[in-house]
Amino acid sequence: MVLAAVSAVTAQRPARRHWAIVLHGGAGVIERASMSPQMETAYRAALTRAIEAGAQVLDANGSSMDAVETSIRIMEDDPLFNAGRGAVFAADGTNELDAAIMDGATLKAGAVADVTRTRHPISLARAVMERSPHVLLAAAGAGAFSVYAGLEQVPPSFFFTERRWQSLIQRLQKEGLPIPPRPAGAPPEPAAPAAELEGHAAHEYGTVGVVALDRRGDIAAGTSTGGTEAKRWGRVGDSPLIGAGTYASNQSCAVSATGTGEYFIRLTVARTVCALVEYKGLDLQQAAGQVIHKELAALAGDGGVIAIAPDGQMAWSFNTPGMFRARLAEGGKLEVGIYHDEP
Repeated sequence: MVLAAVSAVTAQRPARRHWAIVLHGGAGVIERASMSPQMETAYRAALTRAIEAGAQVLDANGSSMDAVETSIRIMEDDPLFNAGRGAVFAADGTNELDAAIMDGATLKAGAVADVTRTRHPISLARAVMERSPHVLLAAAGAGAFSVYAGLEQVPPSFFFTERRWQSLIQRLQKEGLPIPPRPAGAPPEPAAPAAELEGHAAHEYGTVGVVALDRRGDIAAGTSTGGTEAKRWGRVGDSPLIGAGTYASNQSCAVSATGTGEYFIRLTVARTVCALVEYKGLDLQQAAGQVIHKELAALAGDGGVIAIAPDGQMAWSFNTPGMFRARLAEGGKLEVGIYHDEP
């Protein structure tokens, strides 16, 4: 009888889950012909650093939320990506940062838009979720809340990179728009093109995102971006909009998107992928592929998604020449990809 009772208790105990994590560093016109070997090596190393940091959190029994935030903070500090320190410039010469995070276990979410002084917008998004009654804060209000929450503040010049600045100038000249003054606090303009400008794949939509599954079986998603280059009038894309660029639910999946945000907003891409899993019973890769290669493509939208499910399924799908991406499951082998012809 005692053995029977012990067996019954053991049977009721939920099985230990294996953790998994997937990340992206943006999708767009990313081709071998436009990427120097040095730059390709740098991107692969950056993706590896970010995903391994999140994996360490998960392997130490940390939460999927912590893993998502940890990996994104690393990419926000890396000038290679269009988030945080490497963000593209708006037409007025400022960096306007957006981010969102969502907990699949509770459906709680936080997001910010048009942030200019918070070093880690993803941490601000999480603070909105955990320390305010709101979901989305924007512009000056988001900045004021960031100070109230005690998050690290930096001068706007902290986000400056020469590569992004020169790219802005080229874009504005092409479009016949005025070129703003060089940002205050930025380093002096180099006499010759910086080495970092050479051999770079010009991907306009370098949003970063992470989805993760922890050993408790909970999933989460987060996204951070500088938006689109030369954006005007306070434009906000899909990244901070829950259901469009970011979504997570333990009943279906977690998704982070990257691409031309206007199309992702119209299709509520992230939530649609999860709905196909939850209500139509599609597996994760099928759902991601249907939305990106059929629904998004039908609108001439471009970009991609990464996704993860509570049962450990991992997926990515994109309709652009490339997407910076990586995935790793507990006990598995790290996969890092850039181009369309990689697994």
